[in-house]
Amino acid sequence: MNTLFFIILTLFLIVMQTIILPSFVWFAQCFDLLIINVLFLSLISSHYSMVAAIIIIGCIMDSISGVPFCYHIFSYLWIYIIVHLVKHFFFKRSILFILIISILSVVIQHGLLLFSVFINQGFNAVFEFDFTLLIRQVVWGLVFIPPGIWMVKVLWQNWIFITKSMRKQMSKKYRGYN
Repeated sequence: MNTLFFIILTLFLIVMQTIILPSFVWFAQCFDLLIINVLFLSLISSHYSMVAAIIIIGCIMDSISGVPFCYHIFSYLWIYIIVHLVKHFFFKRSILFILIISILSVVIQHGLLLFSVFINQGFNAVFEFDFTLLIRQVVWGLVFIPPGIWMVKVLWQNWIFITKSMRKQMSKKYRGYN
């Protein structure tokens, strides 16, 4: 049932990022919303199946975006790895930790994009990179990633509560405990 929750969350964030938010002027250049999903997965679990889930999310985003293939996969994996390394040193529910990984996540994605520009077009193209976009997306990330992680946590806890109560009701009904 947790898998179904994360599939629905991923599809919702993809629709929000690709269809709904670009139609608003304020959110046209918003950060990658799936960072919220990746950060939440990296905070709640350290199981290796999360790496497979993050690779699948990255493949989906690489397929529908115009960036070089494996860009999202690598950025999501780096975010996941760095959060796992850093969360052992900090209390992972600390607001300072969430703010740091929010900034770091957006910077990692732009760093990989800048690196791909450098590889494809050379050193001079790096100076033509839109650093104001990076600053805007870092600010958007600071504003929306921490509440986004909190909201996903609340939704996930409600999902777990609802599915447990549904299982309990179904087991009573089909085992004849009425």
